[in-house]
Formats: sequence, structure tokens, C-alpha cells
Amino acid sequence: MAILMEEGMRWFGPADTVTLAELRQAGATGIFSALHEIPYGEPWPMDAIVARRDAIAAAGLTWRVVESVPVHESIKTRTGDYARHIENYRLTLERLGAAGIRIVVYNFMPVMDWVRTDLHHRLPDGAEALRYDPVKFAAFDLFALQRPGAERDFTPAQCAAARTFWDAQSTVARDAFIRQTLDLFPGVRLGLTFDDFRAMLARYREIDAATLKQNLQLFLRAVVPAAEAAGVRLAIHPDDPPFSVLGLPRIVSTAADLRDVVAMADSPANGICFCTGSLGVRADNDLAGIVREFGTRIHAVHLRSVQRDDDGSFFEAAHLEGSVDLPAVVHALLAEQRSRARTKDRAARLIFRPDHGHVILDDFKRPAPACPGYPLIGRLRALAELRGLQLGLAAARSD
Repeated sequence: MAILMEEGMRWFGPADTVTLAELRQAGATGIFSALHEIPYGEPWPMDAIVARRDAIAAAGLTWRVVESVPVHESIKTRTGDYARHIENYRLTLERLGAAGIRIVVYNFMPVMDWVRTDLHHRLPDGAEALRYDPVKFAAFDLFALQRPGAERDFTPAQCAAARTFWDAQSTVARDAFIRQTLDLFPGVRLGLTFDDFRAMLARYREIDAATLKQNLQLFLRAVVPAAEAAGVRLAIHPDDPPFSVLGLPRIVSTAADLRDVVAMADSPANGICFCTGSLGVRADNDLAGIVREFGTRIHAVHLRSVQRDDDGSFFEAAHLEGSVDLPAVVHALLAEQRSRARTKDRAARLIFRPDHGHVILDDFKRPAPACPGYPLIGRLRALAELRGLQLGLAAARSD
């Protein structure tokens, strides 16, 4: 019998417009979820963890991956009460382990989580996708945020195009674009103002990539022992997009970065959330090669494809299309899965979820998803395609 990866789906909690029953009907067995209502940096209450776990179990599913336990900005900058926030993080890991949840995703992206400029990019077939356009982001940076020195991060042509774009927008359109950019945090609306945002950026004035990596190493050295004791495996999510935005350093964007991360704490508890969409934005990332190199440290998998364009923009392609060679990636992941099966360590079984999805069919009639990129039908299509890809590759191997 073929040894396949477990199928998962992301669920944003009771307020999610996609229900657990619908995710079960899609064929998923594992759930990626988090307590988004808990303020960043505060410990997760044990009763809330148990309630979320039991609600998922009551639907016939299993809470397999926590996505995510956010890392407070004070930890990334190593300022203020970072020590208290680290202790809170350790306590959350202890409670999650006690509740039987073994994988925790997190990221170390400064200020912004992930960046897109278009949430309703219309494709030729009528579907909608997420898109990043450097010209539109330059407009936000140059003319809305008015970050000092921002013009140095864009070409003269991009700056000129950004001015043309910005001047063509109405006041209402500008305000909506600004709010969308400030609020694009998965599962939560922080309600940031420009003053809040500028204050967060100011904390990074003296922090370059080397310093941020040092702060990540200090964080891992503090929390990995707690993860080990709790039986939890940490999985860092790559930067999205995997290049600097707003002048901020990005330190989890390449295979070399991942090499640095796993070396920071030599423990199986220090691992990776392998996201083909984030890493796939860079043409110089060999995704299948990353699987082969870091296979034992991959604790969670996000599968999606992006279409890279020559102007530096990209959009979320259909899962088996675009610039990412997902068949090659899944082939490598299945080889890693077979290797794990030989250890008879069920806890080490790979779990993936389709990451993001197009708005298609009845998605246009349903309430807006809890987070852009997470419609029901679009992800159902993606999961079905990835299931077929797994089965096809497994069958071809056994011929």
C-alpha cells in the first residue's frame, strides 16, 4: 500500500465562514488552526486549547498543526519585555504538548506577515487569485506610507509607474488599498494605524539581517528546550515574499537561510514549514532539492504554485500550473515520507495542506472567507488535484 502524506486544511476557528463539516467533506483529516483571538505575545489558556482541540475532534477531524503561534515583535527586535514574551511562548508550547498537539508553525518576518497588493486579481478563466505587484506596493511605500529612502528600493521606472497608479486612484480607493495593506494578517485584524505601523518600522532602524538572525537564534535557544520537553516540533515559515519589503530584512528566504536556521538549534524540534509558494517566488530556489536536503526537518507542508512575471510581480497560479514544478516537489516529499515510514514513527508523518486557492464557482456566492486566499471551493479543487498527484506518482512508482 502506498505511503502518502496526510491531507490537511486550514481552519480559522468558529468565526470561519468555511465549516469543519465542509472541510471533512473535502477529504481532509488533519486541521491547521490557531487561537487567533489571543493577543500576540500572551500565553494561550489551556482551557481554550482543549476547547479548540475538542471542537475539531467532534467534527471527525484532528488538530494536527498549530498555525500559528505568533512571535511578538519585541522578541524579533529583542527590546522591551521580550523576556516575558519568550516565557509566555514556552508556556504555550508546554500546554499545546500537554493537549497532544505536536506541530507548531511560526514565522520571523518583521512587522508584516505576508504581502499582496491585489486580493481579487481576475484570471482569464474568470477565477480570482492573489497577486503581488511591485509597482502598486511602491505606491503604498512612496506615497501613502512616505517611508524615508523608499525610492532607493525601486527602479526609476517602478517609481514613475507607481506615481501614475497612485494619481489615478480616488480617495476611497486609496483608503481601501491602505487599509488592506495594513490589515493583511492571517486570521486577525490588528487595526493598525499609520502611526502604529511607522513605530513598528522604527524599531528596525538598527536591525540588519545579521542582527535579526542573531535574535532568531536567541529565541530558538530559549524555546527549543521547551518544545523538546513538550514533544512539540517547531516549523518556521519562509518569508512571503522572500525578499526585502519596506527596507526590512528577510532571513528565511533561501536554502542558505534554512541551513542557518536548522544550525541555530541542533534538535529535531527545530524544523521547517516547507511552503512551495513562498520559496517558489525566487527562481533560484531549487524546491525539490530543498526537500532532499532538509527532509527530516520538514514538519509541515504548504503546497501551492505561483506564476512569476519578468517585472517582479507574481500571482497565485492553479496548483498544478505556474512556475513551481509541484510534481517534482511532491515526488521528493513522497520519498521523504517513505523514509519516515521505515522508522515506524507515526508522529513524523508528513502533513500538507493546499495553500491559498482561487475564488471559483460558488465561492463568489458565499460569504467572504476568514482570510484572503482561503475560499472553500478553490481549495477543494486544489486538494483534489494534489490527492490525484500523490496517487499518480505512487502508482507510477509501483508499476
